[in-house]
Amino acid sequence: MQITVICSTSRRELSSTYNLAKQVAENLCMNDKPNYFFLPKDFSHFCLGCMQCFSGFHEKCPGYEELKPIKDSINKSQLIIFAVPVYVFHAPGQLKCLLDHFGWEWLVHQPNGLMFKKQALVISTAAGAGMKSTIKDVKDSLDFWGVGRVYTYKKPIAAANWTEIPPFKQKKMLSKVEKIADRILSDSVNFHPRIKVKLLFWSCRLMQKRFHFNPPDVDHWKKNGWLNKERPWK
Repeated sequence: MQITVICSTSRRELSSTYNLAKQVAENLCMNDKPNYFFLPKDFSHFCLGCMQCFSGFHEKCPGYEELKPIKDSINKSQLIIFAVPVYVFHAPGQLKCLLDHFGWEWLVHQPNGLMFKKQALVISTAAGAGMKSTIKDVKDSLDFWGVGRVYTYKKPIAAANWTEIPPFKQKKMLSKVEKIADRILSDSVNFHPRIKVKLLFWSCRLMQKRFHFNPPDVDHWKKNGWLNKERPWK
């Protein structure tokens, strides 16, 4: 299984989200090597609102060259893992910066048909609280990317880093994410996207057929045959 791991910070051994994500990736990668990306080292461009992507020219985005390796890795992967610590009750700004650059691929615009056949896992930890809102920051994008299945794991760790967590608690956390990994592997057989994703697709399809808000969006849907009988999950 090909896997892309997006780590919201450059912390590694000290990061609880990194250690949990690594456990899942190593359990599932088999003969493949996971692709790790660390933010903001591997992507640091703020969206400038130039609208090139929405206009059908995403290659002209000022951050395109830095974004391309991440986008290519996601396209080739069956599983996308997000390691997301809580920053002031939300996802770190550098991750939001990355997600902003995929806005043009939301279902309401020019969705990437490959997403419907992918799975994703969002892992969030915090010394105290805020995991729910942090996971939502990421899951909103995954839902509107059209990702077929999304799993989440959240845990308050009452510690500043992974090494401060008692070994027996580490073991319990690793056991939990291993069970999620088993489910991901099981669901990869005879895979079908979630009903929610299909409903979002149908509502956006109706919008594209009826309103034609943005011509490049409509052209994208027509080119893929989605306004007719073609479906991205088939």
